[in-house]
Amino acid sequence: MAKSWEEINARIARGEAVVVTAEEFAEIAKADGVKAAARKVDVVTTGTFGPMCSSGVFLNFGHSDPPIKMGTITLNDVPASGGLAAVDTYLGVTEPSLTKGIEYGGAHVIEDLLSGKAVRLKATGPGTDCYPRTEIDTWVTLEELNQAYFFNPRNAYQNYAVAVNSSDRAVYTYLGPLLPRLGNATFCSAGALSPLLNDPTYRTIGVGTRCFVAGAPGYVAWEGTQHNPNQTRDEHDVPVAPSGTIAVIADLKAASPEFFSAATFTGYGVSSFVGIGVPIPVLDEEIAETLALTDADIQATIIDYGVATRSRPSFGRVTYAQLRSGEITIEGRKVPTGPISSLPKARRIATVLKEWVGERRWTLAPPLQPLPQPGSQAFKPLEIRNEEAV
Repeated sequence: MAKSWEEINARIARGEAVVVTAEEFAEIAKADGVKAAARKVDVVTTGTFGPMCSSGVFLNFGHSDPPIKMGTITLNDVPASGGLAAVDTYLGVTEPSLTKGIEYGGAHVIEDLLSGKAVRLKATGPGTDCYPRTEIDTWVTLEELNQAYFFNPRNAYQNYAVAVNSSDRAVYTYLGPLLPRLGNATFCSAGALSPLLNDPTYRTIGVGTRCFVAGAPGYVAWEGTQHNPNQTRDEHDVPVAPSGTIAVIADLKAASPEFFSAATFTGYGVSSFVGIGVPIPVLDEEIAETLALTDADIQATIIDYGVATRSRPSFGRVTYAQLRSGEITIEGRKVPTGPISSLPKARRIATVLKEWVGERRWTLAPPLQPLPQPGSQAFKPLEIRNEEAV
């Protein structure tokens, strides 16, 4: 049994496609078998909503009169990049405020823009013949910007670590506070709903793939930073630790504050919760086998964040079903667990994407270029060297 992209898109266009979420597909496969599910279903939708620090927006303000070549730029006292053209900037979500620190940052500015609020734009420039103004202080709204779009260098991590802390003091991380002496465990994945876990070898997700980005239609622009296809994989070819990533692009003006939220992690810094969803065509039974996996089938690796080294020790693996039960066992002791990402919101994203494909006739596109495959590239660390070593 095999279907082509063209066949599936024709069914979508005619309103005949069977579109279900990844959780719904697993139920169909459990009841009828994977082969029958593969024949019945055309598209499976996925979703995830969690902190994605490698996110941000490109903005174009338009020209003032007289015009200015912006060098230093702040938005609500949050620094933005001045290293682009005269009135272009990139604002990263983790950039902290000059006055409020990590309590307010780039993610909060983006959230304010999405909510319709005006933000204060201050900039200085060198003053040139074609850009004579040297400073500007004004207010802008999202509607008034020419272009405003997400370009997120790393989203939708394919699996992630389970974080614990064996040390004698609390540790504050991007996975939340970790209590001493294995007092708790946190995790960050939608598990069986997560996009790249449903396409572990990147057969349908690649450059040009249509996707859901913070409530807006978007695209996969490139492999994400830190994309590591060479991670250890299980018998289903699913990575058991952080692996593939995607870079995504989408119109900020079409996004929704329902699917983008600023956050501050105590003792760590600013981040943003971003909703990502990808529709996956059921091309054959091989893809269906992975789509049918549940949280009980997918494992994550427990990592000790109490050890401040690049290669932290591991306490083995657990399934997402065990993590969602509320506790796991580490070296014979019960450790309470808590998610950093939102499963209800991931379900909402998969459902909205299901509506886009099924009701709006949102057709799919095969990748223009595949993501790097296992064995295709090395994942390199940063080594500290002096000039003599170079």
